[in-house]
Amino acid sequence: MTVTVDPSAFRGALGRFASGVTVVTTTLDGVDHAMTASAFSSVSLDPPLVLVCSHKNSRFHDAVLTSGIWGVSILAEEGTEASAWFAHRGRPLETQFDHVPHRRGDSGVVLLEQSLAWLECRTETVTDGGDHTVIIGAVVGAGVREDLDDPLLYYRSHYGTIVRLPESEKTVYGGDA
Repeated sequence: MTVTVDPSAFRGALGRFASGVTVVTTTLDGVDHAMTASAFSSVSLDPPLVLVCSHKNSRFHDAVLTSGIWGVSILAEEGTEASAWFAHRGRPLETQFDHVPHRRGDSGVVLLEQSLAWLECRTETVTDGGDHTVIIGAVVGAGVREDLDDPLLYYRSHYGTIVRLPESEKTVYGGDA
């Protein structure tokens, strides 16, 4: 059975899914590579696995597949400019981190300071995903920044952050399920 989906409706529907924003990094032959990604998700707690999707035509794609090691910086609201910068195609590789506060993780990948949390990953599985590749990574390191709590969100091509309501899954359903 062939199903035809209107591309405009598909993009519109996906744009209405609010997501967090990450910058994913890798290092290959001494050169740092980065991309902004909202196509990021946890996969498993035991063992700790996450996934990210990389467009097959990006220069990041081949670098991350070859290196097999990558970092994920889960951006705080203050990371808006960094997110926009790393989403921009064609920026110079050699100087792309010059004005972005960062450090190196234990694995050698760049991790952004304007983040709520960081993960360092080793590629476990690579799967075809149409015009993207789905990369599943084993988490080999993780850290949380305790002094920030406002995530950078992406919704309908706009950045935002959360407004906390008094209700939560715990208040609505009376505690832990």
